[in-house]
Amino acid sequence: MLVVETIAKIRRDHLVEGKSIKAIARDRGVSRNTVRKVLRSGETAFRYERVSQPLPRLSAFRERLEGLLAENDAKGRRERLTLMQLFEGLQAEGFTGSYDAVRRCGASPAAGVGSAVRIMGRRSCRWCSRRARPTSSTGRTRSSCWAA
Repeated sequence: MLVVETIAKIRRDHLVEGKSIKAIARDRGVSRNTVRKVLRSGETAFRYERVSQPLPRLSAFRERLEGLLAENDAKGRRERLTLMQLFEGLQAEGFTGSYDAVRRCGASPAAGVGSAVRIMGRRSCRWCSRRARPTSSTGRTRSSCWAA
């Protein structure tokens, strides 16, 4: 992602100092195509925002995972399963996707605002994806987020 300062430096190098695209790319550490894009457009910031995250492997198991998450939220705090345990259960049912896809689905705000899920054995706020911090020497954790 290019910041406004970098875009300004690229334009200054080309327009004021008369540097070539290749020299600018070498000096600034960006590709020549990026330099061309900056020089040809009047944009001040370039940003890529994905509209939706495709989950092709998870789509067949999404309802099952949401059901498991709902069951998990209904359980007591010590009886809840970690996302890794849920992932391993889905793998036993034939899921071939990655743990990260399961983690993203389990930590999404649509899965339940304010409810906490344990990630890799540690509590984490599902609303903002912050990890809980230990509050005492006994190892108890408390979420640092108001939503948990």
